[in-house]
Amino acid sequence: MDVEILWQTILTDLQLQLSEVVFRTLISQTSLESINENKAVINCSNPMLINMIEKKYHNLIKKTLENYTHKEFDLVFLAKKNKAVNHIDGPLFTLKLPDSSMLSPSVIRINPDYNFNNFAVSSSNQMAYAGATAVAKNPGTSYNPLFLYGGVGVGKTHLMQAIGNAAVEKNPKIKTLYCTSEEFTNEIIEAISNKTTSQFKKKYRHVDILLIDDVQFIAGKYSIQEEFFHTFNAIYQVKKQIVITSDKPPEEINKLEMRLRSRFESGLTIDIGNPDFELRTAIILIKAKQKGCDLTIESAKLLSANIENTRKMEGVLTRVISESETKSLPIDNELIKNVLGKTLKKIPPSQKATPDEILKAVAEFYQLKISQLKGSKRDKIYSFPRQILYYLLRVESGINLVAIGEFLGGRDHTTILHGVRKISNLLSTDDSIREDVLGIKNRFSA
Repeated sequence: MDVEILWQTILTDLQLQLSEVVFRTLISQTSLESINENKAVINCSNPMLINMIEKKYHNLIKKTLENYTHKEFDLVFLAKKNKAVNHIDGPLFTLKLPDSSMLSPSVIRINPDYNFNNFAVSSSNQMAYAGATAVAKNPGTSYNPLFLYGGVGVGKTHLMQAIGNAAVEKNPKIKTLYCTSEEFTNEIIEAISNKTTSQFKKKYRHVDILLIDDVQFIAGKYSIQEEFFHTFNAIYQVKKQIVITSDKPPEEINKLEMRLRSRFESGLTIDIGNPDFELRTAIILIKAKQKGCDLTIESAKLLSANIENTRKMEGVLTRVISESETKSLPIDNELIKNVLGKTLKKIPPSQKATPDEILKAVAEFYQLKISQLKGSKRDKIYSFPRQILYYLLRVESGINLVAIGEFLGGRDHTTILHGVRKISNLLSTDDSIREDVLGIKNRFSA
């Protein structure tokens, strides 16, 4: 088997065996450098990460590798610059960060640090992530417009600009424009004052991807909404992509014209919820990595437990790094506790849905008996809900494939793996399946 294909297969399996945080932050950063009769070399470009991976996940990686090759290997872990980024199909795949020096002059004001590779995914933003990656693959065809809404610091701007970066990585000639609605407003006013409206229209209406942030600020401004309406139509009619963010859904934006509201609602509208404890932990690990900070998972959990706002959490991380550098102290829990001071809280225990809760929720949602889900009939009325069950048991309860098989009466783990992969892939493209999964989650997480 080809080395790259082998490693992608193993990564997919490991993804199902580990938590979202661990897989995205650690395991997904690795590649298989080489493999021979008795030795496999695992590579990661970050020395801190490769040491952590070797220490905590050596046995799991070794066992998974040997399951696929039917041979025993000694594993060697090296910190070496990757030749390429591994890709995994489905909701949890990575896209290589485009080099800022390669960005086309037509790409206006997109931050290259905002990419899918460093966007942490959890249940609160999984749907938004899937929608954004689908748009990035096929701008103007998948979901148009894509409307993302949510509170401060939930990742709207990150996802929006990640779409632009991914699209440019795929096609450097694509014309992509990002701006806030406030900047859009100011440019219209300036264009009217200076009689340069034709230049304004040329700039905004002749792009392949238009990214408008915080669109709620144009509400109540008649002339601005008028121009935005015509800009929207000009781009939409030639099947170019529009991505919009807001702090609330279109129907809740006061003083927004009905014709704009109907256009915003004509595509895909997705709510991004506040990040949970696990997602905040993943975010702070990613931020620490970007800042070159050797932060352990336990220290990331301590920060996550004490700060819910992700922007504030990054500010505290900056303070921790500054304290470490100024006083020549190691970045550990003791230093973090001193920075947090009297507001210190304990790390919350992990709370996952039980397999029985998930089984009951799936049965009720599809109006089936538990015995039918556990049964052997292969009719689609049973087999598809069963695959949804496999996916939710793996992702939400955290139990491994073998344990799922035993829980369901002795099913083979390869059957379960196939079902989990199938649903993972469909979640990035199928609205109805995303709605089903979300509806079932609401039943056992209520």
